[in-house]
Amino acid sequence: MSLRQLFAPALLAMALMPMAFSAQAGHHKDHDGHGYDRAQMAERMQERRQDAYQRAELSEEQRAALDEAHAEHRDAMLSLREEHHARVAEILTEEEQQALRNAMHEIHAEAYDEKARSQRGHGKHRHGNHSEPAEETSTE
Repeated sequence: MSLRQLFAPALLAMALMPMAFSAQAGHHKDHDGHGYDRAQMAERMQERRQDAYQRAELSEEQRAALDEAHAEHRDAMLSLREEHHARVAEILTEEEQQALRNAMHEIHAEAYDEKARSQRGHGKHRHGNHSEPAEETSTE
């Protein structure tokens, strides 16, 4: 098995984790930390990473290096997020920030509702039209 084959699943898992984290963040109560336990979420993510490492049969050295890379990435993202929040605070008042968050939540909900409707509509096409009688085939 080549190194590329060994690393591919772990690297894919590492690449997807920030997206998974941000996607899950939208399902929680608010930006003030109410509604979920960040430490508990971090623990679950660490468990998933370790599971991915085990499934990919990575060595302890590789696991440690990936954990360090993840920690550096997380710290950089947190720092960037703090900088962004500070910049937004320079531009918008607290009330305007709240209005913008509310508008974004509404848009997200509308997009989610539209996506759900679209998927339900596509379900009819995937399974065929069951109202038409099936053709009979003759063996004569």
